Amino acid sequence: MTTTSAYPTPFELGNGNQTTTWPECIAYYQKLAADFPQVLQFFEIGQSDSGRPIHAGVVTADGVFDREQLKAAGRPVFFNNNGIHPGEPEGVDACMALVRDFCLDADRRAALGNTVFLFTAIYNVDGSMNRQNTSRVNQDGPESFGFRGNSLHLDLNRDFIKCDSLNAQVFNRFFTAWDPDVMVDTHTSNGADYAYTMTLIQTQTDKLGYGLGEYLKQQMLPAIFQGMDARGWPTCPYVNPVKDIPDHGIEDFLETPRFSTGYAALHHTIGFMPETHMLKPFKDRYLSMRALVETVLDYTIQHGQQIRSLRQQARATVRAQQQAAVHWEADHSQPSSFMFRGYEAVYSPSVLGTYMRLSYDRQKPWEKAIPYFNRFVPDIVVAQPKAYLIPQAWRHIIERLQWNGVQMTRVEETHEREVQVYRVPSVASRPNAYEGHMFHDQVSLTQTTETVRVEAGDYIVSLDQDQARYVIETLEPAAHDSFFRWGFFNSVLEKKEAYSDYVFEDSAAEILRTEPETRAAFEAWKAVNPEILDSQESVLDFIFAHCRKYREPEWRRYPVYRLF
Repeated sequence: MTTTSAYPTPFELGNGNQTTTWPECIAYYQKLAADFPQVLQFFEIGQSDSGRPIHAGVVTADGVFDREQLKAAGRPVFFNNNGIHPGEPEGVDACMALVRDFCLDADRRAALGNTVFLFTAIYNVDGSMNRQNTSRVNQDGPESFGFRGNSLHLDLNRDFIKCDSLNAQVFNRFFTAWDPDVMVDTHTSNGADYAYTMTLIQTQTDKLGYGLGEYLKQQMLPAIFQGMDARGWPTCPYVNPVKDIPDHGIEDFLETPRFSTGYAALHHTIGFMPETHMLKPFKDRYLSMRALVETVLDYTIQHGQQIRSLRQQARATVRAQQQAAVHWEADHSQPSSFMFRGYEAVYSPSVLGTYMRLSYDRQKPWEKAIPYFNRFVPDIVVAQPKAYLIPQAWRHIIERLQWNGVQMTRVEETHEREVQVYRVPSVASRPNAYEGHMFHDQVSLTQTTETVRVEAGDYIVSLDQDQARYVIETLEPAAHDSFFRWGFFNSVLEKKEAYSDYVFEDSAAEILRTEPETRAAFEAWKAVNPEILDSQESVLDFIFAHCRKYREPEWRRYPVYRLF
């Protein structure tokens, strides 16, 4: 009996161009779990925004499934997340076949050793139910598939920090509870044309840092690329061209914490986002995806304890460091190189307009070394505080920290305390909504020391804990995907009181007579902006905003305070 004749998947029953539906997928795993209870445990971990259950499963070689028991034993956890973009489904089908093989093949199961295989069946349940074959404009199969957006029309691979969806809230708690050592989140890529079926995004190694990044770059990634070559699926880094075509070079994808691999890095988890090439047949994408998942899993089985040790060292380093990097940029001064297999780019007149259009000639393949910009450097570094103080009023911030296992203590008595405060002179936001928010691309900050009232019940978040990195990169407003950038604190950017101009005209003149610092600021402002002195509104607004008499201390004061 072969593994495909017993418990065949919908993909295996078709012609190589079908993917499972959500009901088929869940029923399949439920049948396996019922027939092989000593191999697979399959369960609900929460509900989607449309009320559908989200399922996960655990496979072990010895039939131990209790999370606390597994964690107490220090067993490595490999996590395979599938279906976050249901229009990119090959990982969903590959995982079904792999779990089936664990159930039927004793040798394959035994090869797990003490490693735990953890997986989500289809993460974006709502999107998977929105089936069609048109949303992936340039993709070669399958015949029918799901949609990227969930029932709130959110892209869940932008939601890991802001957690607007119930899916992300469930995922935050699930991921934190299991604390995987390695994660593979399966995808299909858009972009240039080239020879590879499989491309790979990894947690950007410099940003991952803390020993884990260097290990990933020097040892784990070369082994994965070699393993994929041996399996007949040559793999290249994700094709992120620095210009219009790969010939000019490619750059690591900086997966900030809104993405799954960037979120995993906040927990010191090594993350991979395999991106199969959309222009390759679905069958090839399926086969290469299964090869990639198994290659990374086999590496984890062999080196899981070393990875776990590096993760603990990374956590200890973050707890003790004096400075923290919170923002990175590509360093184009020191490119590496990659022997790339591409196709000749062709530019020809468009039939639609008066421009030149790009295409690729597959009859003219080439292989040559191209620049590979895989080095990133921190461009924003902050002094690391001892702790943060969060007023209890900011409940949506507190709950997100709690979902991620952050330890906090409540203030017992109301008192006043000197704290370090960020002031926000200005922000520049995207012109259009992005995933339900007006994201702040640029943030201008100043720091002051102020005395604030601390209420009984407010929260102190010490950085002497394993979750320190998650805390820093969500609470530091300049960090890539901080809660501030996502607009969670927008109310403090609004001044709450106003004035009547005909009355405030006299008050403003009195302020300039009695507040020398305000008068000096006003004179400097006039010198820079002479063209708007004929605007009463502009003149009075400046004095009102900068005077001491009518100051609103809360205005543009970031309400999470730093403690040293």
